[in-house]
Amino acid sequence: MLKLPRQERVMMQRLRAIIRECLPKASEQAYYGLGVPFYRHNRLICFIWPPSIFWGPKRTKETQEAKGLALGFCQGNLMSNEEGHLLAEGRKQVYCMYFHKPGDINEQLIRSLLFEAGMIDESFHRKKR
Repeated sequence: MLKLPRQERVMMQRLRAIIRECLPKASEQAYYGLGVPFYRHNRLICFIWPPSIFWGPKRTKETQEAKGLALGFCQGNLMSNEEGHLLAEGRKQVYCMYFHKPGDINEQLIRSLLFEAGMIDESFHRKKR
């Protein structure tokens, strides 16, 4: 597990538990050599990126921390997102939502987004002949 500030660690553990429950077929893998958890089954489904793990040439540590902990959906462009909970932020495929404190985590909303992401992932499953 990453060495994170307490509040980030609490949010990350809560999101990991929800993801494991909603996407039981998905495996957790650490990408980018940073220990950041990504979840995949047929393709990458989602990830949790804490703000204290800096990334990206277009970002500064301050702007990343201001956004908060990210729950990203790798096929977010295919999700319904009628309520606008997921932010594209100029990206074509990956959409994210952000949390600043554990109270920001709406489990019912996240579960519904994860189930939708899981159904999209299943659509990429190739039928065996």
